[in-house]
Amino acid sequence: MLRRISYLLKGRNTIDGAGVKLYRVFGGYETNQLTDPFLLLDFFGSSNVKDYIAGFPWHPHRGIETLTYLIQGKVEHEDSTGSKGTLYPGDAQWMTAGSGVFHQEMPRPLEEQDVLHSQVLDTTNKGLQLWINLPRNMKMTDPIYRDARSGDIPEVKIDGGRIKVITGEFDGVEGPVRVNSPVDPTYYEVKLDPEKEFKAKVRNGYTVLVFIMQGSGKVDDRVTLTEGNLGVYGDGDEIRITTDKERANFIVLSGKPIREPIAWYGPIVMNTEEEISQALLDLRRGSFVKKTPIFQ
Repeated sequence: MLRRISYLLKGRNTIDGAGVKLYRVFGGYETNQLTDPFLLLDFFGSSNVKDYIAGFPWHPHRGIETLTYLIQGKVEHEDSTGSKGTLYPGDAQWMTAGSGVFHQEMPRPLEEQDVLHSQVLDTTNKGLQLWINLPRNMKMTDPIYRDARSGDIPEVKIDGGRIKVITGEFDGVEGPVRVNSPVDPTYYEVKLDPEKEFKAKVRNGYTVLVFIMQGSGKVDDRVTLTEGNLGVYGDGDEIRITTDKERANFIVLSGKPIREPIAWYGPIVMNTEEEISQALLDLRRGSFVKKTPIFQ
């Protein structure tokens, strides 16, 4: 059965980190039941270095996973253990914060020494960060980082378009990011030429979202989404998105809802206020990081 859009969400421009301008597609108590198991989606994109150069200095995470997907520019990241690296265009990083990590993410423009990673050296920095909830029994799991380089992310060609499979599966092709969470996430980036159709099978009972980064797309027989819109699908086992006179670039997400209580304090998301209080106490005592993160 073809899924139809149940809700339309419009994001908002905001400032986060040390002064990074971004577009918050969704996030917070207002939307978490609609988007469960996904907590937050930020889209950052600017050619003005002042909009992003302050970055996201040292900050904690607990109880969630994050997926950072970079489209242009670079992001230098560092963990409190001293581990560090750089994301380049087309790279992704999946972080299971679990019991707790301290890290920083600093967006930067590409420079001459980065020419091997991109043919376009300009000041644009563009990408997305998604927050995914962890179920109660995994909130305090050991932290893990998983990097997926652009060349490792498969691209599936369809008539008039192409799909990058970051996690999950499309047409028998699996993404490189594999996680143990029962959320069973799927994350596609789709680029579709004018007057073409994208269709995909999805699991009944799973949350399915589409975010239009560029252009527009008819997401069922009644609704057209334009740039900056998020569509939340209803029930069914298939989605279809068609373009009109312009090409479109969009993200498709799906995952199994967790349906558990949420207690939320910035980058810490737990099930109870008592657990939030414990996390803040751990921060004050310097015992927030319980285990050294593993890099896979």
